[in-house]
This record gives sequence, C-alpha cells and structure tokens, in this order.
Amino acid sequence: MSLQNPVFIPGPTNMPEALRRACDLPTIDHRSSVFPELLNAARQGVQTVLSSTVAEVFIFPSTGTGGWETAIANTLSPGDKVLAARNGMFSHKWIDMCQRFGLDVQVIGVEWGEGLPVATFEEVLREDVDHQIKAVLATHNETATGVRSDIAGVRTALDASGHPALLFVDGVSSIGSMPFEFDAWGVDVAVTGSQKGFMLPAGLGIAAFSAKALAAVETASLPRTFFDVRDMAKGYEAGGYPYTPSVGLLNGLNEACKMLLDEGMDNVFARHTRIAEGVRAAIGAWGMSLCARRPELYSDTVSAICTPEGFDAGRIVSHAENAYGVSFGAGLGDVAGKVFRIGHLGSLTDVMALSGIATAEMAMVDLGLDVQLGSGVAAAQSVYRQSAAPLAMAAE
Repeated sequence: MSLQNPVFIPGPTNMPEALRRACDLPTIDHRSSVFPELLNAARQGVQTVLSSTVAEVFIFPSTGTGGWETAIANTLSPGDKVLAARNGMFSHKWIDMCQRFGLDVQVIGVEWGEGLPVATFEEVLREDVDHQIKAVLATHNETATGVRSDIAGVRTALDASGHPALLFVDGVSSIGSMPFEFDAWGVDVAVTGSQKGFMLPAGLGIAAFSAKALAAVETASLPRTFFDVRDMAKGYEAGGYPYTPSVGLLNGLNEACKMLLDEGMDNVFARHTRIAEGVRAAIGAWGMSLCARRPELYSDTVSAICTPEGFDAGRIVSHAENAYGVSFGAGLGDVAGKVFRIGHLGSLTDVMALSGIATAEMAMVDLGLDVQLGSGVAAAQSVYRQSAAPLAMAAE
C-alpha cells in the first residue's frame, strides 16, 4: 500500500500531522513534575468527550481489548453471571473473554446485521428475580457489521426491570466519532482505545468507571494485576503510574481531545454523519446493500457492504491494496467473504471519502462486478455538495 493514501479501515484511522508530532516527544521522566499535568489533562479530556462529569478515567498501555479485560476483571468474581448478545465479531470476542475468565455468560444469539435485542434483554432481566446477572455487555457499534445499537434502550431495560446489574459498553469504534452519553445513559464502564475516534496509533486502552462500578471493584475477586484499577488510582493520586506509561501517546491523547473539543463534539458527530451518508449513497448507486438491516442501525463510522452472492468480497480488499495502494476492511467471522468494509471515522473529510469511494469503484469494475464507474462518486458528491452549500454561501 502507498503511505501517501488515506486508509479506509475502521481503525487504526488516519492521523492528523499535529497528532503525529504530539506523539513524537523526547524522553520525559514519568516521575517528574511535568508528567502529572499531561496525564490529568488527558484524563479530563476523555471524560469530556464521554459527555461525563463523573466518570473515573483509566488509561492503560494497551488496546480496546485491554479495556474489555479491565472492565470484567475489576468488577466481577469467578462464576458471576453475565448477559450478552452475540451480533458480530467484537461482541463475540468479549463473550469469549468472559468465558475464559470462568464467568457464566448467558448469550443471546442475534443475526449479524441486527442490533442488540433490547426487548429480550428486558425480558431476561425481569425473569432474573434473584439478580444473579451481575453485568450486561453491550457493544455500541459493532465494527464487523457496521451496526449501531441503542445503549439508551439497554439502560431503559435495566431500569424498567428494576435490575441492579452493571452496564458495560464497548465504545471502541464509536467514542469520539458518534454521540456517546456516559452519564445520561447510566453507563458503568465504557471501553475504547486510542486508534479510532482519537486518531492516534494503537497503544492505549481506555476504561471509564462509574461510582457504582468503582464500588464493585472492592468486592470483585477475578485475578488482576496489570489491569488493576486500584493500583492505577493510587498511581494517579501520586501523579504517576504503577509502571511505565506511554508518555508520547498520552500527550497525543491530550492533543486529540483538544482537537475534538475545539471542533465541537456536535460538529464532530455531524461530520461523521455527513461522510457516512455520502458513503451510503454510493453503496445504493452501486446497487448494493449494507449488512446493517435498517437505517436506525446504520453506523456513522463503518459501512459493511454486501457483495453479490457467490462473489468473494475479500477480492475487493486485496485488489484495492495491490492495484491502488488503498486499504479497506475485510469481512470477519460470519460475514467473512460476504462483505467488505469502508471505515469512515476519525481524521476524514468529504474529499478524502470521495477518494475511497472512487478506489472501491475501480476495484469492483476491475473485478467484473456490475458497477458503473463514477456512479457512487456522483451519488456521494450530491450529498456532500448539498451539505457544503450553506458553508459556501456563508463564506461569500
């Protein structure tokens, strides 16, 4: 692939030059008086991006997977019951992690392309009169299928059933790109990473805890060492870490939060929606459909595109990389070979998105698919021109 071209995978995402420079620091003593200012600013920035005034933010040298482990290892005990739905590869992986920890996972099977089954969750929670279920796992944005689920609805299901279970939310491919309301949704642990909405290299796992989740930490007995938030909290109190932190990435995270907040989170969300709508218009012009079943499920950060039956969608991904030096996402798990994915999150503009749409078209035409060259580009251009018109008039 060409390093000059933007990537269209759902993470790691394109990095603004300012964030690359922010990560490129001389060695800093992480036990010096300089480090706490950087650390505290990054944690405060993440809390604000989460639309929270109460979340306790923990930042580990890790990835989103480490954030998953942080959530379960710090709040649960061996044999605890967990409720989860399997509706994609990443919900599947979180379930697998819980099972490896010896947790009793009640799994609700959901067709890939559908969202979380909120009504079923409520039925199960109402039936659990002894409150055996200790946590509900919810993947906000299923990266494998391009499906956004209703986290506010899951909170409503918990409240309507009067159930005290903790609410864990995987926001790895949504936080920083799509609306996420930690406080308003009553989230107990939110998980994300540095390499998606925060536009940084992979290397930071982020977990934000509510007061209720922090209380559970004191009685939980699953094994934890590296991801023990008690050790991390003690380190933060002293202005440091219990071990060596990723100083450059923390500085980058601080700058990423500033960049997002300077743009304004509502503007960040509107930009992602606009770019996604252009991509979806292109998909319609190609005569193809999304893996996500209904418009209310459509993700604003990644689109999983179904190719004609019998055609290996992975060929589009490999051909685009080999012929044009551009990366798209392959299908995963149950949809491997059936979809290819266009990531449209992080540092991305309308014009960048058009280059990805044009490349996908070229690859599909090269491979003999019944796609009219330029059709998707024109459809996306129509979306972007309409949304850009008010800005153009304001500048005149």
